[in-house]
Amino acid sequence: MYRFRYIKFAALFAVFAALASLALMLLWNWLVPALFGGPEIVFWQSLGLLALSRILFGGFGKKHWGHHCHGNCHHGGWKARWERKMAGMSEQERQEWKSKMSKCGPWFMENQPETLRDTADKNQQEI
Repeated sequence: MYRFRYIKFAALFAVFAALASLALMLLWNWLVPALFGGPEIVFWQSLGLLALSRILFGGFGKKHWGHHCHGNCHHGGWKARWERKMAGMSEQERQEWKSKMSKCGPWFMENQPETLRDTADKNQQEI
């Protein structure tokens, strides 16, 4: 049962790689020689270009662009990390940080999570 699943996956991967390589080869041979005077490539060269682009831009790790955890994330989002960081700060530390970041411009405070905006609103009321 599992052997069939692996064979099926390998076959689908090979078909997808072949179609992507064929599409890349056709686009390259249509555009690059006409626009840049570059050489035409064959199928195996386009397959190599796909592999090279995967190495350079995609990596081999488990993290991918657009990868979602589906509820199993341990790191949380940036807002959750920000909230934890702000919760661990004293009121004085928050004010010091806010004064340092106020040099970034007014847009900076508009794009922050609720806890920082609430702190900033309280500070503005005190002044």
